[in-house]
Amino acid sequence: MKLPVIKHLTQFIADNDEDFVLETIETLESITEVPSLKDEELDTIGELISNLYGALEVNKSIKEGKSQKDALNEFMQRVLGSIDK
Repeated sequence: MKLPVIKHLTQFIADNDEDFVLETIETLESITEVPSLKDEELDTIGELISNLYGALEVNKSIKEGKSQKDALNEFMQRVLGSIDK
């Protein structure tokens, strides 16, 4: 996951609508079913999907009243915490 990408996507959600992100996730998940995709292509799509889900999580925290900075920091702490386990 890349924090600058998640931050950008969070701003996109604020400017537009999270439905665009949800539909993008559905589209990318559908593309992963193409049997001829190479591993590196699947990895790239997976990274994009992870960033999109991350932006949705951060957006949820912002809706709950957290600042964007705090929401991003807390999200990345959760991600890093789950990696350390």
